[in-house]
Amino acid sequence: MNVTAILIGLGPLLGWGLYPTIASKIGGRPVNQILGSTLGTLIFAAVNGMSLPTGMDLVFSIISGIGWATAQIITFQSFTLIGSSRAMPITTAFQLLGASLWGVLALGNWPGTTAKLLGGLALVLIILGAWMTVWSEEKTQEQSSILKKAVLLLAVGEIGYWAYSAAPQATSIDGMHAFLPQAIGMVLVAVVYSVVLSVRGKEKAAFTEAVSYKHIFSGFFFAFAALTYLISAQPDMNGLATGFILSQTSVVLATLTGIWFLGQKKTKKEMTVTIVGLVLILVAAMMTVML
Repeated sequence: MNVTAILIGLGPLLGWGLYPTIASKIGGRPVNQILGSTLGTLIFAAVNGMSLPTGMDLVFSIISGIGWATAQIITFQSFTLIGSSRAMPITTAFQLLGASLWGVLALGNWPGTTAKLLGGLALVLIILGAWMTVWSEEKTQEQSSILKKAVLLLAVGEIGYWAYSAAPQATSIDGMHAFLPQAIGMVLVAVVYSVVLSVRGKEKAAFTEAVSYKHIFSGFFFAFAALTYLISAQPDMNGLATGFILSQTSVVLATLTGIWFLGQKKTKKEMTVTIVGLVLILVAAMMTVML
């Protein structure tokens, strides 16, 4: 076992696991969070000496970043509705579902009847696990309505996360070389989003608020996770399948830190059901990448 590779592969556990909790703790509006986070990601990519590709490699990499930032804005909006500890397992489930279905429909994954049956079972486990993480002993009609709205938002956001993963596949570029242009695409979305809100007079310009720049710190955590995942997924490290499995462990830390540090309380029974749900999501993730 390559201990170094495993440690690098667990980078997303810390980065993506702590990112939503840190962003929520810093506070501000979704526009503050996305502006600071993307700036932090761009700084991280530039400081680490990432280079820019050319031609369509550049275009599709920027589109990839645009997809992520758009989805992340929606995810931040869901945080304001149900909190990060409930939103993160749902968005992780949608991303796993999206990645799996894209692999089957477009890339020819899960060949054969047995693989498709096991893959279908994995998708059911993902949905069940996500439902368990948001289960409540007592839920009012208003809370149910808010939850449905958040789930719908996160389902729409999956389109952006799908573009983040799928766009680079349209070229021959590898993840390492896509990182900097992805960050550029992310910043473009954040800037446009901030300007549009300001011009429409709905919200104060995020550029003028100190909290936006505090989120550069949270952006470092996202960027660290993204970079370590790209390294981990390389063939001479953990490879794509194992690297993907290790990265999905971040949902556990994101959920638990949201509960412990952000006051997103659960009863003892709700906590037990949540943990079982998280385990189901992780088991299903392992099943999907091993088929």
